[in-house]
Amino acid sequence: QVQLVESGGGLVQPGGSLRLSCAASGRIFEFNIRGWYRQAPGKQRELVAAIGRGATTNYADSVKGRFTISRDNAKNTVYLQMNSLKPEDTAVYYCNGDITTWGSRGPVTDNYWGQGTQVTVSS
Repeated sequence: QVQLVESGGGLVQPGGSLRLSCAASGRIFEFNIRGWYRQAPGKQRELVAAIGRGATTNYADSVKGRFTISRDNAKNTVYLQMNSLKPEDTAVYYCNGDITTWGSRGPVTDNYWGQGTQVTVSS
């Protein structure tokens, strides 16, 4: 079964750090991450960070200078390093990406969301 699995969330005090991981698993031919998103209670899901094929990165203004997105292509894994965390960073964090598998008629690409990991920033 092809899926994205996030990990690394938890409870942290303001000013602390967490590193989230998003691993693509299954019989994968290619994995292209679209980005990390988050959704706080009562709010819409928003893009936090994205990384392109050429490793160009983009960040929401609210996290610039504090969050860093990176990837390990050999492990089909994407990371989100979060530093100087604030209470307003509290949300469920999701990764999103396109996974290509090899079907009977050739490559098939679908978009996947991970199950989400809770990040709570509180003293």
